[in-house]
Amino acid sequence: MAHLRSRRRLALAVPVVLSLTASLGFLPGVASAAPLTTAASTTADGPNLAYVVNTKADHRTIESVKKAISAAGGSVVIAYEKIGVIVVHSANPDFGKQIRGARGVQSAGATRTAPLTAAGTTDEGAVQKLSAAEAAKVSGAATAAEEPLEADQWDLRAIGADKAAKINPGSKNVTVAVIDVGVDDTHPDLAPNFSASQSANCVGGKPDTTYGAWRPVDADHYHGTHVAGEIAAARNDIGVAGVAPGVKVAGITVGEPDSTQLFYPESVVCAFVFAADHGVEITNNSYYVDPWLYNCLDDPDQRAIVDAVNRAQLYAQSKGTLNVASAGNSNDDLDADSLVDDSSPDDSTPVPRTVDPHKCFDVPTQLPGVVTVSATGVTGAKSYYSSYGQGVVDVAGPGGDKYKIPDTPSKNGRILSTLPNNQYGYLQGTSMASPHVAAVAALLKSTHPWATPAQLQGLLKAQADNPGCPTDPYDGDGDGVVDATCVGGKVRNGFYGFGIVNALKAVK
Repeated sequence: MAHLRSRRRLALAVPVVLSLTASLGFLPGVASAAPLTTAASTTADGPNLAYVVNTKADHRTIESVKKAISAAGGSVVIAYEKIGVIVVHSANPDFGKQIRGARGVQSAGATRTAPLTAAGTTDEGAVQKLSAAEAAKVSGAATAAEEPLEADQWDLRAIGADKAAKINPGSKNVTVAVIDVGVDDTHPDLAPNFSASQSANCVGGKPDTTYGAWRPVDADHYHGTHVAGEIAAARNDIGVAGVAPGVKVAGITVGEPDSTQLFYPESVVCAFVFAADHGVEITNNSYYVDPWLYNCLDDPDQRAIVDAVNRAQLYAQSKGTLNVASAGNSNDDLDADSLVDDSSPDDSTPVPRTVDPHKCFDVPTQLPGVVTVSATGVTGAKSYYSSYGQGVVDVAGPGGDKYKIPDTPSKNGRILSTLPNNQYGYLQGTSMASPHVAAVAALLKSTHPWATPAQLQGLLKAQADNPGCPTDPYDGDGDGVVDATCVGGKVRNGFYGFGIVNALKAVK
């Protein structure tokens, strides 16, 4: 997921009572007045799918809808009454159509196209693990004041995080929750700062707080551990350092435990609500919600996904949580008139389609109040893979770029961080840029503890350094072909938003 598939983004505090209709103008919000008839409800000969059913956040309405769900052949997994989202399983092939006709239902749809038992493969970017010999070489270049592997962490120096740590490494009263495929809290660089009480496994839509449930199922589920290290790896004379080595980090697992590692909507809804209810100040979201890269509002299933996830993340904002997300690794212009999506649905057979990114949304990165992050390499230029867009990207952060070689012992332009089983490795992606921004936000929250999510976003933008659009045509991979066009100026542009975050400015 750290390669060319993970991600995510936009910020302002919005009261939880604000619906998707009010915040984005997406949905008409008109529920059918017709009750669901029992006669149409008994068919159960299709694949067993998961659904989100969205209704008014009212106990009486939700109880009524639960009865309609049962009548339509569905079983309730969990009901999030605070936001009016009900997670349902059903093998009735007509369940979606039937439940959308029930009184009180505002939107409803399947969250996947493959059966619940299906497993598949994922286009996961290969991690470059640090060998013992390479680690020894990097350690030999470290100064007395640095962590053993810090000489290879060009990204820390790029945003002044090494200097910031000497002024304020971050407060233990601030927690960044990594919503991902799991975090290995036994890693010696993560254990000192890990918050078990704010961690859970949300796969399937229902939180499991059993001790250790948040850990990755195997070493191939490394993405979340890498992200966590970028944020808060301790300065303890072991391995690497995080951008905010004094803050707490939590893990909320949403990625499927099989080889797909997909992030289904019901799991993400669970994660946002859990984070909000457990006092998390910042969430990092280096992914897009599967199975659709872009969720189009003219499709009832995709519309329901947008509605459900948006309700959850708005709820988190209302509880004081800032959500930071990666912009994506498709080099897509999210402000373009149209884009080609040839990867959706990614849980079954993709069907190429042309979408309008103003009406078909990358979730959660294009939801209101989410901070959208693009990626840069060692030179400060937009990474060749990073999606972008004027008015969409808020800020940028180091995500790595294999084409831009740093003057470090390894000469590796990717990002070095923690991996499961006490290992370290390199990854690149907007998945890596987002945690850098989340960590700077944590430093800002440490410095300004009473700042709201909207104020934190304002501070992020204010302290960012904007290089402006490149003067030469942008050729990210150096093949002689123009790869992207930057629109905007030095205040805000499509490549960097308001600029590249600066950890040193955040603590001054």
